[in-house]
Amino acid sequence: MSTDLSKVRNIGIAAHIDAGKTTTTERILYYTGRTHRMGEVDEGTTTTDFDEQEQKRGITIYSAAVSCPWRDCTINLIDTPGHVDFTAEVERSLRVLDGMVAVFDAREGVEAQSETVWHQADHYKVPRICFINKMDRIGADFEQSVTSIRHRLSIPPLPIQIPIGASDSFEGLVDLIAMKAVHYKQEELGSSYEVGDIPAALVPAAQEHRRHMLEMISEFSDTLMDKYIHDQPVTEDEVRAAIRAGTLRRAIAPVLCGSSLKFVGVQRLLDAVCDFLPSPLDVPAVEAADAAHPEKKHAVRCDPSAAVAALVFKIVAEKPVDLYYLRLYSGTLKPNMRLLNSTTSAKENISRVYRMFAKRRDQLDEAFAGDIVAVIGPKHALTGHTLCDAKHPVILEAIEFPETVISTSIEPRSSKDRDKLDEALAALSRQDPTITVTTNAETGQTLLSGMGELHLEIAVQRLRADMNVDVVVGKPRVSYRETVSESAEGEGQFIRQIGGRGHFAVVRLTIQPRAHQPGRASFEIVNTVSAEQLPVDFAKAVHTGIADAAHSGVLGGYPVIDWKVTIVGADLHESDSSELAYENAGRIAFYEAMRAASPVLLQPIMDVEVVTPDDYFGAIMSDLNARKAVVRDSTVRGTNRVIMADVPLSQMFGYVTKLRSLSQGRATASMEPSHYAPVPPAEMKLLVG
Repeated sequence: MSTDLSKVRNIGIAAHIDAGKTTTTERILYYTGRTHRMGEVDEGTTTTDFDEQEQKRGITIYSAAVSCPWRDCTINLIDTPGHVDFTAEVERSLRVLDGMVAVFDAREGVEAQSETVWHQADHYKVPRICFINKMDRIGADFEQSVTSIRHRLSIPPLPIQIPIGASDSFEGLVDLIAMKAVHYKQEELGSSYEVGDIPAALVPAAQEHRRHMLEMISEFSDTLMDKYIHDQPVTEDEVRAAIRAGTLRRAIAPVLCGSSLKFVGVQRLLDAVCDFLPSPLDVPAVEAADAAHPEKKHAVRCDPSAAVAALVFKIVAEKPVDLYYLRLYSGTLKPNMRLLNSTTSAKENISRVYRMFAKRRDQLDEAFAGDIVAVIGPKHALTGHTLCDAKHPVILEAIEFPETVISTSIEPRSSKDRDKLDEALAALSRQDPTITVTTNAETGQTLLSGMGELHLEIAVQRLRADMNVDVVVGKPRVSYRETVSESAEGEGQFIRQIGGRGHFAVVRLTIQPRAHQPGRASFEIVNTVSAEQLPVDFAKAVHTGIADAAHSGVLGGYPVIDWKVTIVGADLHESDSSELAYENAGRIAFYEAMRAASPVLLQPIMDVEVVTPDDYFGAIMSDLNARKAVVRDSTVRGTNRVIMADVPLSQMFGYVTKLRSLSQGRATASMEPSHYAPVPPAEMKLLVG
């Protein structure tokens, strides 16, 4: 496989659940010669879904990395989950990838999780191409799918292929760049295909689509623009160069079509990955903060001869040692290197370096800038940490993960397994940053929190099956939050004798509401007190005390979000003031101010999308209304109705089961966390008394 960086493609395949990502990945591995037999999702035999739970459920839970050659390129590919409960796997993959293939179901078009994944790619400025899959499915509609991309997503779609037929009559595709028809031979599993003339009935549509394509891409090439204006013929290479330029600028998203299950269109998709998606050299230099002076920024360029800088984006908790996935942004990584974890200032050893092929490991002697590899050796690194050359310490931008919205109590069945459970939970949360483990201060219960019912179910299954810990699990419950609704003041005094010495601290602060903004911290602490009145070490202690207090609010002990605290005053004692005293004074002042600031209990609101045949629309709407849903929109998608609504998570437990009974199993639903909203006063009284 190529070591020329210009020939490397780091891509992810992402989409809504059941759009065909894993099947597409299987076909890619077969056609590139990396496997000699295609696995099937329904049979639990796919390469990237190698976990027992994935095979049993027929869904992707963990992102899996594979590498394969195509033409003269090396494609490093990550297959990501489509279920919203495992959105962290998508988030961390997109953070380190250079390009994305978005897969859509030709009957459904843009679905809820497709939209979420697309917005995640927007956040990380990832160029992408679209593959409209399942053209053989009953109800498949290429034009409608393209229209849904145009209306619901941020980048204009550019069809560079159109299908020949649809549903039962789907038999191939028209390549608008070459203006040729391509028919794949199913009896040869799509390994060979015939290129011929476009069917006469499709010529007008193909010409119209090509005219539209040339019109859109001419703005990315002066040569093409000149030829298009003067109605001169253009070459295929000129068209591809213009499409590539527009794709890298994220001004267009090339659209291809096919059916991975029926072996149609996957080779052309691989061609498009090589032709249009960026190499590590095409991606702008990554900005990193100086480890000693965070306000100072450095440009980290993809250069194998530069100092090493790598981001830990995934950890697989294994025995005897964990496996760490890295994206190498600069430098050359070799076994037995000693690197600095600039996030924690600890030194980490790199014992071995691997190229991953799903669960198989191929040991490497070295890895270069632009590579995605796995290593063993680090002891203290976590997801989002930077490993770098100690002489050039930089901190790469960390990965942001959404807040957990659901939790359950978890206890060992036998008290002798307590330490074993603690160790297993630590491994789980190390591997998955959206799993958090806390202890309820009042009851002493251990709480396991995650992104949804399925997420918690999978986590518990892992504890039992993989880590051999028998646990007792409570019913899932909502992870509420608290906030303040007005400004208030608070004073904390900590004046007492402890262990024979005096401790003195007085802190005065104000608290006020702070508007929520995605991508930034949920709180802010500002110090307006001079260093004479509040020395730097004591100010840090106050900060620690306030942040610690915010982990449990004054209503139900839930974390406090969307607030700003300003430290406005402090009293100092020449001999008795201490960091311990100021930390406690900060904590006391925060609670006093919060009680006076009209605290509010917040509940997670879910963005719910239900797709149902028209016959069951009325019953499903009635049920949603009973669940206190706010319906935002209702549209028609083919023969189905699509309902989009905001619903409190507390009302959605067991919803999928109820939906099946209301629709005789024909309706589907997906939901993802949307935002937090105040709990109605009557409900709040029941929850917090």
